[in-house]
Amino acid sequence: MIRAEGTAAPPAGGGNLAGRDIAGLLFTAEMYGVQVDQLAAVLGVSESRARAIAARWRRQRHAESARLGPGPPWIWLTRAGLAGCGLPYAPAPPALSRLAHIRAVAAVRLALESASGYHAAGAYWRSERRLRARVGGRVGLRAHLPDGEVHWPDGAPVAWAGECWAIEAELTRKTVGRTTAIMQELLSRTGDYGCPAADVLVPGRPPRHARVLYLCSAAARPTVARAREALGGAAARIEIRALPPGAAMEPAVRPAAGRTARQPGTTR
Repeated sequence: MIRAEGTAAPPAGGGNLAGRDIAGLLFTAEMYGVQVDQLAAVLGVSESRARAIAARWRRQRHAESARLGPGPPWIWLTRAGLAGCGLPYAPAPPALSRLAHIRAVAAVRLALESASGYHAAGAYWRSERRLRARVGGRVGLRAHLPDGEVHWPDGAPVAWAGECWAIEAELTRKTVGRTTAIMQELLSRTGDYGCPAADVLVPGRPPRHARVLYLCSAAARPTVARAREALGGAAARIEIRALPPGAAMEPAVRPAAGRTARQPGTTR
């Protein structure tokens, strides 16, 4: 079963796992996977130390790693690692077509969690992977899940205590029409993900998302801004910011003439 948000349990049979390991394993699981430099940020250690920790996770069979694309290796949890964390997700490496997006969302989460007042308020991130697991096979062809949610508990020492924010990381441009439709869906939803269909849109009930936060690349921002303008008065609940530093993947480097491109392999 998925544990309640904001809680953690040490992986079963994990040996001498410290709290830092547990936090890293849970972050990696919730984000589908992370690159080594982002794991270092999660753990608060150097990149070389993060590589050593990932290697230990592999020896303990909690995780796997490989170079899936440009930049540092990726780490993801095995079936044993996910089960030990109490998470029912299917074990798989991050999808190659989604690597850039997964990295960007992880960077957004890291930036939000490092913001002043986040931990003091007891806020927590609810991942797209968790939302998808709650919905299961009931996601329609046109249904949209946010890239994450940030929950601010009631009584937190912030003006927005009790609110839930939908988070969207935008790297590439969609059409204005599609982006507007997504915004309207997020702003009008009243029920939790995985709730009965009758609760998704209930007239008179407060919206689930008090705010929708878009973090955009320079290429995507104009379309998102035009979509927000099309919303009229509801646009006040849409906030647009730039993606945080480190959100972009390293560019692919063409191998020099006469040299063979590096093949996927585990971290060293």
